[in-house]
Amino acid sequence: MSIRKWFGRTSIVVGVLAAAVTVATGATAGNNAANPHHLNKPGTLTVGMTLQFKPEMYLDAKGKPAGYDVELVKALAKQWGVKLNIQNLDFNGLIPGLVSKKFDMVSVGLSATPARRKSISFSRPYVPYAQILAATKTDTTPATIAAWNDSGKTITSLQGSTAEQLVQKTFPNATSHSFPDQNSAFLEVSSGRASGIVVENYLLAQFNKSNGNVLKEVAFPAPLHVEYGSYGVQKGNSKLAGDLSAFICKQQKSGQLAKIYQSTIGAPLPTMPAC
Repeated sequence: MSIRKWFGRTSIVVGVLAAAVTVATGATAGNNAANPHHLNKPGTLTVGMTLQFKPEMYLDAKGKPAGYDVELVKALAKQWGVKLNIQNLDFNGLIPGLVSKKFDMVSVGLSATPARRKSISFSRPYVPYAQILAATKTDTTPATIAAWNDSGKTITSLQGSTAEQLVQKTFPNATSHSFPDQNSAFLEVSSGRASGIVVENYLLAQFNKSNGNVLKEVAFPAPLHVEYGSYGVQKGNSKLAGDLSAFICKQQKSGQLAKIYQSTIGAPLPTMPAC
């Protein structure tokens, strides 16, 4: 989701919780009475997500959390023997909510930027992202940075995301227009009100699948940026961050991470950092 992604802006309005979803994992709170993972509430793992980034994390037809991140935290809660409580809220509310201890961790593919590290701590990466530029299929702009770095271009992104920062850094002469939800950023381009969008490649594929393949990836020689998303935890909670990293490595080495990625994202897992 890419994000998914806060850069220490001067003012952030905490998003209103949209839903609190308890996911059955067959665990009981009594199994974690000693609180070995340093959770806010012993026996319950509370996770902040933005369930609008299909296929990474979203609500299915029955209103249930689904996707790559969801399957991973289900496996995590089962392994740890704790209950799982997923809190679904706007992206901009995730880091402020984590800081105020509304949940134990954020699972939304956060990039561990220096600005974020001032407020929260991170696990090792668990999900890969390739940031690309997309435009309408009829767009004839040359596939060069120089051609898109133009004052006549408007490029959208998710508000507060690494994509937003990438727009401002890579295309400083263009107008950067960010939106609080990903779909609005896409629609601005597909409707012709904006020139392009910087977004993760898998999110472009999902949008096109639901909207008649109206957009295309601009054919730069390489992605604008390749990054990895990590779990976010409260600043200084090294025990939880370390336990999450150990879980990720175990899933990665066993091949389970690749299986979950393939079954939910629909593509092979790209190369991950070695454990």
